[in-house]
Amino acid sequence: MTPVLQAEKLSKWYGNILGISDINLEIGAGVTGLLGPNGAGKSTFLKIAAGQLKPKIGSLRLFGEAAFGNPRLFRRVGFCPEHDSAYMEMSGAGFLLLLARLHGFAGAAAAARAEKALATVGLLESRERPIRGYSFGMRQRLRLAASILHEPEVLLLDEPLRGVDPLWRIQIIRLIKDYGRQGRTVIVSSHILPEIEAMTSE
Repeated sequence: MTPVLQAEKLSKWYGNILGISDINLEIGAGVTGLLGPNGAGKSTFLKIAAGQLKPKIGSLRLFGEAAFGNPRLFRRVGFCPEHDSAYMEMSGAGFLLLLARLHGFAGAAAAARAEKALATVGLLESRERPIRGYSFGMRQRLRLAASILHEPEVLLLDEPLRGVDPLWRIQIIRLIKDYGRQGRTVIVSSHILPEIEAMTSE
């Protein structure tokens, strides 16, 4: 059976700064954790897997296809970045509706996707507020909503629990585990060992 993700001799550097070096691995369905200190290359790896960065050496393939320069894979992958990537002047609902349309959904289907994602992360009551008025934890939950609204087969989560209050940490951990049980491929990163243990343990 072909793994969902395959990396071979994967390396990336920025000028003379090494991001990742000579990574060889295979990842299948379920939840896989990336544990390491800040600067260890977790974000670089996830951005390459999401098709946002091109490797300097080696390759990363999803479903047997190159991740970089392959827009066909975007519908199958959800990426929750470590930092804000939203238009701050938009409302939470407006931003997710835009993303749903960019994913190819239209009209009522796009609106339903946005509403479901907002409900999943507990932001329905704040959906019409400008994102710039959201707390850090709310913006983190909005990033997660953006990564799941199209129900991807692969979910890449960079520090998904950072800045989230205790109640929603529990809810997000449950959501991650549920995705893994559904047979999806979930890759989560953190520099905190108990967080990785909580997200990956059964």
